[in-house]
This record gives sequence, C-alpha cells and structure tokens, in this order.
Amino acid sequence: MPILDDKVLSEVKKALQNMKKEVHLVLFTQAFECGYCKDTHKLLEELSSVNPLLKLEVHQFESDKEAVEKYAVDKIPAIAVTGEKDYGIRFYGIPAGYEFSSLLSAILMVSTGLTKLGEDTRKFLDNLAKPVHMQVFVTPTCPYCPQAVILAHQMAYYSDKVKADMVEISEFPHLSQKYNVQGVPRTTINENWYQEGAAPESMIVEKIKESL
Repeated sequence: MPILDDKVLSEVKKALQNMKKEVHLVLFTQAFECGYCKDTHKLLEELSSVNPLLKLEVHQFESDKEAVEKYAVDKIPAIAVTGEKDYGIRFYGIPAGYEFSSLLSAILMVSTGLTKLGEDTRKFLDNLAKPVHMQVFVTPTCPYCPQAVILAHQMAYYSDKVKADMVEISEFPHLSQKYNVQGVPRTTINENWYQEGAAPESMIVEKIKESL
C-alpha cells in the first residue's frame, strides 16, 4: 500500500515543479532493528518518482561503512539531502506528518539555491570562525516544528561551518533523555545550548553566538 496517495503525489509534483538542479536523497537504512527504515525507504521511493531531478541513493548502515563515515551518520533512518555538494542537511527519523514539508523545503532549497535568510544572518554566517551543529528535535504532529527545522537547514545550506539535523524524537528516546527534551521543537546548538519553540531567526543567531 502506497504511503503517498495520488492526490498527495499530485500536490508534491506541483510543489517541486520549479526544481532547477539535481538533488540526491541519500538514505541510510538496514533490514533489522529499525522500526521506520522500511517506511522511510518507501516514502523516498515514491517521492523521487515525481521529478526526474530527484535521485534516491540507498546505503546499508551496517555494511556501507565508507558511506556512513563520509556522511557522518550515527543513527537510522537517516537522510542526507545533497546537491552539488553535501551541505550538512540531515533528517534522522521518518520525515512524516508536518515534517514532510521540511523535506520538500530542503529539496527545493538545494535545487534552486534560494533561502529566506535575512541580510544580518548571512553576514553573521559569513564570519563564522568555528563550526556549529544544530539538532532540531521534533515530532510529526507538531505544526510549529517545520519552521525551526527549515531555518536550521537554511543556515546549513548557506554556511559550510553549519550542520543541521532534524531529529524525530520518538524514534530516538535516548536523545530525548540526553538533551532533556520536554517539548518540541527544541533546537540544541553545539550540545550545551538550546532554544525552545519556533524562535525567530535573530534569536537563533544570538543563541549561536552564545554557544561560540
């Protein structure tokens, strides 16, 4: 049974009609001990069928060690959204529910090169001296989470110093405990700094400054 019905596929095809450059969805999966790997694989297969510029690349987490190391993947299912290079855009866990829109946004951004980052944010990112790792903890039923995910992914796309992960927290409960996630979205920056809620761009920039 398909995950995306004909109506949704039609809407997705329309949403991605302005793609300009090829985008690779690099999936890391395995056949055992991964509750959402099979569904994530099927979702990406259906998604990649709507536009010839979308390419699906599948790696086995337990055996493709070279690819795992190359993309620095440490949990599955994992998706790297790449184009002319790897921008550090990651999805950990199935991008279902509201997070499907975050995946579509990442695809369009990588394909078109367009972001909505403000001038002050771009100037700040241009002058980053140290790396920044952002983890946005979400659930598929959270309507405010995509805003936080999309902002983090835009920063990763714009700056080589930034890596940004969407983490579907119910699939990785040990991370919920590690980072004391009480509600979503919650953006963790460089392990020890965090921002609750779908905060505005300027607030996230200030948190990054604090973390550095």
